[in-house]
Amino acid sequence: MSGLLALLDDVAGIAKVAAASVDDVAAAAGKAGAKTAGVIIDDAAVTPKYLQGFAPARELPIIWRITRGSLFNKLILLMPVAMLLANFAPWAITPLLMLGGSYLCFEGAEKIFHVLFPHASHAIDEDMSIKDPGHLEEQKIKGAIKTDFILSAEIMTIALAAIEAPTVWMQAATLAVVAIGVTLAVYGSVALIVKMDDVGLYLAQNALTSPGRGLGRGLVKFMPVLMKILSVVGTAAMLWVGGSIIIHGLEVLGFGWLGHLIHDWAYAVGHAVPAGWTGAVEWAAKAAMDGVFALAWGLVLIPLATKVIGPAIAAVSGKTASH
Repeated sequence: MSGLLALLDDVAGIAKVAAASVDDVAAAAGKAGAKTAGVIIDDAAVTPKYLQGFAPARELPIIWRITRGSLFNKLILLMPVAMLLANFAPWAITPLLMLGGSYLCFEGAEKIFHVLFPHASHAIDEDMSIKDPGHLEEQKIKGAIKTDFILSAEIMTIALAAIEAPTVWMQAATLAVVAIGVTLAVYGSVALIVKMDDVGLYLAQNALTSPGRGLGRGLVKFMPVLMKILSVVGTAAMLWVGGSIIIHGLEVLGFGWLGHLIHDWAYAVGHAVPAGWTGAVEWAAKAAMDGVFALAWGLVLIPLATKVIGPAIAAVSGKTASH
C-alpha cells in the first residue's frame, strides 16, 4: 500500500509538472503570437483576393486547401529550419528577419506605388484571365500558398525570436502552438470575411423581420467597403512590421542610431499631449515613423527587385522577369 501511495504521489507530481509545462507553452505562445500581429493582419487582408471570381460554393473548399498548405508550410517546412537556426545558428535569425522585413517593405511600397502610378502588366493580365476554371483554381491556390509561405516564414521567425523557453522541446511545442493558432485565426477570419456577403444576401431575402432584412442588405453593401479597409490596413501593417523589424535588426547589429532617433521623436510627440493619451500617441508616432522608413526603403528596393533580382531569378528558373 505504501508503494502504491508513493507511485500515486509520483504520478501526481508528474501531472503537476506537465500541467505547468502546458501553461508555460500557452503563455509563451500567446506572447510570441502577439509579436506577429502585424503580419497576421496582412495575411488575413491579402488572402481574400485569391477567392475573387469563384462561385460561392467553391470558396470554403479553396480556403480549406490553402489552410492545409499553410499548416504544411509552418509545421513541416519552416519549423524544423527555425529550430535548427535557433539552436545551431542563432546569429542568422536577425539577418533573416531583416531580409523578410525588406520583402514586406518592398511589397507595401509596390502596392502604394501602383496606386499612385497605375501601370499595366502583361504577366498580371495573363494571371487574371479566366482560362479553364479548374486550372484557374489550382493556380490561385498555388499562388496563395506561395504568398503564405513568405508570410509564414516571417511569422515563425518573429515568434521564435520572442520565445523564451528553457528547453528545446518547450521551444518546439510553443512554436507549434503559435503556428496552429495563427493559421486557424487567419483562415477562420478569411472564411468569415468571404462568406459575409452570402450571409447578408440570405438575411436580406429570408429574414422574418424588417430589421433582419435591413441588416442583410447592410452587410452586402458594406462588404466592398470592408475589403478596401482590409487592403489599406494590410498595407499599413506590412510597412509597419517591415520597418520595425529592420530598425530593430540594425540595433541588434550595432547600428542603433536610427532606432534611438525614432524613439526620441516618438517620446517627444507622446509627451506633447495630455497624460492620458501619452502611451497611445507615442506608440502611434513610432509606428508611423517605422512605416515611413519602410516606405522609403521599399521604394529603393523596387528598381533593385525589378531590374536586378527579377531578371536574375528569371535567368535561373527559365520564367520571365515579370512573373
